[in-house]
Amino acid sequence: MSRIGKKPIPIPKGVTVTVLDSANAVEVQGPKGKMRQVFPAGINFELTDGVLQARPATDDPSLGKFHGLARTLVANAVTGVTEGFKRELDIVGVGYRGEVKGKQAIFALGYAHAVVFDIPAGIDLTIEKQTHITVTGVDRQLVGQVAANIRRFREPDPYKQKGVRYTGEVLKKKAGKTGAK
Repeated sequence: MSRIGKKPIPIPKGVTVTVLDSANAVEVQGPKGKMRQVFPAGINFELTDGVLQARPATDDPSLGKFHGLARTLVANAVTGVTEGFKRELDIVGVGYRGEVKGKQAIFALGYAHAVVFDIPAGIDLTIEKQTHITVTGVDRQLVGQVAANIRRFREPDPYKQKGVRYTGEVLKKKAGKTGAK
């Protein structure tokens, strides 16, 4: 059995959890929204006294790897509907900026054209001071993927440190060529 899978998931007040055994899914509804999380087959969830517990269906040792995964996925869903998830990025470079227009984010990142990004459903994207991006949402995986997709438009340059980077990301700066022979 997994050490992480054994940990119980506390259900905060204002959150309702419904275990759907036939679909191998858990529906979680809270103040920030509603989420349906599918988990691997062979894992069962039991709700007792405001605590959700993951248990393997059989004593098969190969289920250990899925035990911790299923517990973490459902725990992230509970955290998402109560607190939400957030990733922050910074745009660094002269003339680099971004703005949100409706359901699209438009970035000027040094290319000959503007980069247009369609904001997916369930994600809130805000750009402050044209250089600070905040990606928030209920689904942890989707928030991280959207942040990674935005970063991929112009990854930080190892020489001049320009580009889109996560807030607080430390980059290893490479030395440029010297003219000495």
